[in-house]
Amino acid sequence: MNLRKLATLAMIALIVATPAAPAFAVSKEIIELQTQVQDLADRIARMQSSFDEQMGVMRNLVTQSTDNVNKLAQSMQTMQTTLQQQSTDSQSKVDQVSGQIQALNDSIDELKARLDTTNKQLADIQTQQQNMAQQPVNCAAPAAAPGAAPAVGPNGEPVAPTAAPPTASIPVQAPPADVLYNNALRDYNAARYDLALSQFQDYIKYYPATDLAGNAQFYIADIEYRGGNYEAAVADYDKVIEQFPSGNKAASAQLKKGYSLLELGRKDAGVRELNSLIQRYPHSIEAIQARERLHKLGASNQHPAPTHKAQ
Repeated sequence: MNLRKLATLAMIALIVATPAAPAFAVSKEIIELQTQVQDLADRIARMQSSFDEQMGVMRNLVTQSTDNVNKLAQSMQTMQTTLQQQSTDSQSKVDQVSGQIQALNDSIDELKARLDTTNKQLADIQTQQQNMAQQPVNCAAPAAAPGAAPAVGPNGEPVAPTAAPPTASIPVQAPPADVLYNNALRDYNAARYDLALSQFQDYIKYYPATDLAGNAQFYIADIEYRGGNYEAAVADYDKVIEQFPSGNKAASAQLKKGYSLLELGRKDAGVRELNSLIQRYPHSIEAIQARERLHKLGASNQHPAPTHKAQ
């Protein structure tokens, strides 16, 4: 109800409630009552004006607060989007750097294989030269000319020619280690995974004790991982970790083993494997990737990134 109407009703109620009195007294009281009512109406009007003014101020404040909240929410959403994009870009850069490092390691492995081949060839040439220098000159008996008389014994009897010894069967030999490894690595980089898998398996079969055997085992597991055969990948990554712990693929094998376990839905085992990797290789690029994956999973990182103190 409006305050002005309330004041009018109050005045009417006072007039009605006023008892009967003499005319001059009634007139004086009515005038005083009217004055009081008018004063009350003025006060009510001022209160109404002040109330309307304050309500206007409150509406402006509410509107400004709403605008500020909306702007803050928009800013928060923009910041969240930016952070997510930065996180995605960071992970992409880490993966790119990891791929570049792996390609560099592959190139180094190939170079090592070529150097080993060159050293082996030089050693073979040197051995041949030494054998040729030490070998005496043998004067072999000349072979019988075609149409010559057959050989005869002391009493003139013919002598049968000596039969040549039977030729032994030559076993099938594996390709040289460097050739087999380089061919397998070339097919792997060209995404000819079936052929590369067979060649890496042959390398492990024929050359299990070489420096590149751990790399070949890693690529076998990696081909299985790329093909979605995560169970086999876990087993073969384990072989790299256990049989070649000092090789240059050990950290990558443990990282990919953790990824494989996560792909299989074994989150707890995958998280433990990634935390173990961070503990064993805290400064490696694989540790950075493991921390990023744990952060995305919302899993606890038991081994945070190491901080470098100023010297």
